[in-house]
Amino acid sequence: MTRVVMTKEEVLATINECAAQIGHVPSFPELTKLTRVRRRAIFTHFGTYTEALRACGLERSGPGYEVSPQELFLDWASVTRSLGMVPSMGDYGLKGRYSVRPFLRCYRGWRHVATGMLEYGKKEGLEGEWGDVLDIITRFLGTGGKRGWTSGPGMEKPKFALDEPVYGVPLMHPALSHGPTNEMGVLFLFGTLAQELGYKVMRVQAAFPDCEAMRRVEPERWQKVRIEFEYESRNFLAHMHPAAHCDPIVCWSHNWKECPVEVLELKKVVSTQP
Repeated sequence: MTRVVMTKEEVLATINECAAQIGHVPSFPELTKLTRVRRRAIFTHFGTYTEALRACGLERSGPGYEVSPQELFLDWASVTRSLGMVPSMGDYGLKGRYSVRPFLRCYRGWRHVATGMLEYGKKEGLEGEWGDVLDIITRFLGTGGKRGWTSGPGMEKPKFALDEPVYGVPLMHPALSHGPTNEMGVLFLFGTLAQELGYKVMRVQAAFPDCEAMRRVEPERWQKVRIEFEYESRNFLAHMHPAAHCDPIVCWSHNWKECPVEVLELKKVVSTQP
């Protein structure tokens, strides 16, 4: 029997009716408990529950409300701008709109939040509107400027052909001739190495985490793990994934020094040509 998804108008009407009935904007668990609205209808018509509430002209914060990465960034960045410096957990607790829990859930410690916000801002191309905040974070982290091209006598920087594809470092690998240059390349390379590394893949999906697998922990003992694929381990910060829900990050290059999650760096597993 085919399940019928509620229409957009039905979802909006039901949310508003529920809010009027209970006297406050419902959390998503409250909504699904008290009405026939289900996650599929929210995802189909709005993408997130936050967007559904906005379409109703409603807004919610507090327990049971899942704050989006964009909302976290905008509020944290606003506090940073008002202070002129990266806020401590106490500063944000006083001035921020949300609790510190979503940040701690994502980063397993307040000291990782600034790095995560910087990565998110760059990933979303927010240097224009929030450039001053990104500068404050950069100074706080003490990263300095990017290293430029270094050349020897008589050498010039090679020209980069924008209309040509880019390949990674040559590999001594039977299935992949060059190193990954993106997350999909990491996924493919891991698939070719999984058995050798002691993994048995159960499922791969588009949602976080990317993969569920069994991992051999002893000669005759296996355990289930949740894997997130990233080209660079620091990309995990930019995507604002909850660290508590990931076991290993599988990446090509590990460049997140204070990463609270186990990391499998494939660059160290395969041999590269000199």
